[in-house]
Amino acid sequence: MSDFDSNPFADPEISNPFQDPSVTQVTQNAPPGLEEYNPFTDGKPGPAGLAPKPVPSSNTQPAIMKPTEEPPAYAQTQEQGRATAELMRRQDELEKKAAELDRREREMQSLSASGGRKNNWPPLPEKFPVGPCFYHDITVDIPVEFQKTVKIMYYLWMFHTGTLLANMIGCLAWFCVDSSRGVDFGLAMLWFMIFTPCSFVCWYRPLYGAFRGDSSFRFFVFFFVYICQFGVHVLQAIGLTGWGASGWISALTGLNTSVPVGIIMILIAALFTALAVMSIIMFKKVHGLYRTTDASFEKAQQEFATGVMANKTVQTAAANAASTAARSSFKEPI
Repeated sequence: MSDFDSNPFADPEISNPFQDPSVTQVTQNAPPGLEEYNPFTDGKPGPAGLAPKPVPSSNTQPAIMKPTEEPPAYAQTQEQGRATAELMRRQDELEKKAAELDRREREMQSLSASGGRKNNWPPLPEKFPVGPCFYHDITVDIPVEFQKTVKIMYYLWMFHTGTLLANMIGCLAWFCVDSSRGVDFGLAMLWFMIFTPCSFVCWYRPLYGAFRGDSSFRFFVFFFVYICQFGVHVLQAIGLTGWGASGWISALTGLNTSVPVGIIMILIAALFTALAVMSIIMFKKVHGLYRTTDASFEKAQQEFATGVMANKTVQTAAANAASTAARSSFKEPI
């Protein structure tokens, strides 16, 4: 135990580590006041022999980093902006529909005051022996959101009519250089005289009435007839010889006979091809608009049944059949 109670630094043989020459040299060369430096004070010296006392400052505040840029305004986020734009778009649509309804109401009132709507299509001279057969005014009958589509279909019908007229001229030129092509010229005239009015009555007028009155039955009539019309356009673009169409096959055949006539027929074949392409594009567009309406196959059946029963001819035939059946039921067998 005595060994543990002894002071090792009291032994004169053991040197004091703080008296080492290297340590004393460093402490002697230290800057003045380093021994009394206290980083937690404001640097004011305290009493002699004591460390400086910290002096509390009444103006000190916590360190707060100020942003270099103002934070973005969160009043209108991106979602709110889209919602606002959507509301504005709907409001514009409602205002347009209200203006359209107001305009159509004024139009109907003016027509009622003048004694009803008068047929204005086809536009014929007043002295012509035959008058117009239909009333055609897209801006009055068709809603605003469908007017552009109906106008395109009307222009497509006009383009179809012009193509049939050009086809008749091309077949006439072919017949002039080749006398054996009289059948093609005759059929070309027949197609022009048949397809021009039939296309207007069978698929354009049903489309016009479908968008005017949201008729499901008229939509289905248009789809059925127009897909058949598209098939006819494809056959005319192919141009089988003897079918009365200046398609690609007929054009190449006519090119061997006469180069100018062949070039005319090639241009007509290009018109038939463009007509077929535009027809399928507009068919898809009309079908897409049909999907957005309330039209359906069930409504088409109901409209067909209602239209048939409302027809005066059908009503007269049904009444005659009913009266005949009633009379025969009262007759007794002999």
